[in-house]
Amino acid sequence: MIVNEEFVTGVRSRMVRRSHLLPALGAVLTDLVVMTLVVVLAALGRAVLPVFTSTGDVDTLVAIVGVPIVLGWVAFIALHGGYAVHIMGSGPQEYKIVVRATLVAAGATGIVAFLAQFQFSRGFFFLLIILGVPLLFLGRYTLRRVFHRLHEKGHLTQRVLVAGSAAQVDEVTRVLSRESWLGYHVVGAVLPANEQGAETPGGVPVLGSTSHTTDVLESTQCDIVLFAGGAVDSAREMRRAAWQLDGSGVQIMLVPSLTDVSSDRVRVRPAAGLQLLELEGPRAQRASRVWKRLFDVVGAAALIVVFSPLLAVTAIAIKRHDGGPVLFRQQRVGRDGETFDCLKFRSMVVDADRLAGQVQTMYDGDHVLFKAADDPRITPPGRVIRRYSVDEMPQLLNVLRGDMSLVGPRPPLPREVEKYGPDMLQRLAVRPGMTGLWQVSGRSDLSWDDAVRLDLYYVDNWSLVQDLAILARTMSAVVSGRGAY
Repeated sequence: MIVNEEFVTGVRSRMVRRSHLLPALGAVLTDLVVMTLVVVLAALGRAVLPVFTSTGDVDTLVAIVGVPIVLGWVAFIALHGGYAVHIMGSGPQEYKIVVRATLVAAGATGIVAFLAQFQFSRGFFFLLIILGVPLLFLGRYTLRRVFHRLHEKGHLTQRVLVAGSAAQVDEVTRVLSRESWLGYHVVGAVLPANEQGAETPGGVPVLGSTSHTTDVLESTQCDIVLFAGGAVDSAREMRRAAWQLDGSGVQIMLVPSLTDVSSDRVRVRPAAGLQLLELEGPRAQRASRVWKRLFDVVGAAALIVVFSPLLAVTAIAIKRHDGGPVLFRQQRVGRDGETFDCLKFRSMVVDADRLAGQVQTMYDGDHVLFKAADDPRITPPGRVIRRYSVDEMPQLLNVLRGDMSLVGPRPPLPREVEKYGPDMLQRLAVRPGMTGLWQVSGRSDLSWDDAVRLDLYYVDNWSLVQDLAILARTMSAVVSGRGAY
């Protein structure tokens, strides 16, 4: 593989033209706007809120320190890598950097004010921190959603060439196609010489052999070459491939043989020139500890209080419709295979179970799940509450009783568990949840394989931060009614 000058020049100009630095530039501008707003709100709060007995000369203070605070805060985020292209738009690392940079910026501000003997308003400083972190999060989240939506519509995507064996190419392509919000568009593959053909079994066009990767890149104008399993036979070949692509502007990515593993569980440990990947064990036990239980109890109690008017109105509507019971109790399987009565607002006719056999033919018989989009048993009030998941809100009582969690795998029926394979049984290692990755990723629109994959990912990679992120995404999924019926 020989890299010529025209190839290098063409790729470099293409990288500039495709403007893949837009997410980082957008983050800088977003943070500048947000921090300006934070400074203004902190000044107003310091002057208006009755908590502070003496406002002092807040206007003069803001005029002196406002611009340095905004620029300094953004500078600290930059120094911590908060605008690096590779962290923009995916994973919790972006938010962690914002928090870490905020704490450092706050400490630096306090030290500078002390050394300079500057009379810095403690109320103003306090409001800066209290308002800054959540508003920066909101700004980053909004920006992330904008770029994710653009990626899903095919805008600002990066062209990817996958190198590896046909099986590995298909597996990687399935993941990137499924997660279109990442913005990676696979244009083709290069396979080893002994696997040549028109396309892979999964339908990915084969554009050449791995020994001519540079030539293929030149003709396809790809932005990324992604090396999967089978692309090279040795570390020496991988090193040579990196040398040949050096200076081309093409980004090199490697796919280790680890899928559905959170980055928090993987650590790189250098050893005599080897890059060893240390994999932390599954986190199912962590998901059952006291902190998650405390989070569930406090959260469920607060939600019951907040939504009590909605719960009362829903109960009245169901009762007035046909006079039947308001709640529907159904046996579900919880942690470690124990059954419990799962509570829901009744959304179907009273004798719905008797009619189940007639409706089941409307759905794929090989599918473990059974849920039809146009089920005739659903009542008019039921269609509304199911669309916006109001029917599941009585499960807050299940959370308080310890049967369920706010976030977790979908609570299965006993007949579904009877069809579980060994992998699926791992879903029962934690309490089932009112919401989970399965819900925020499409709910009933998901295939069974995708639902299992998401639940197993959650069980193996649990974290409290992930729970908070899922709850935030649940609000968007519920409001849109996506995949609910």
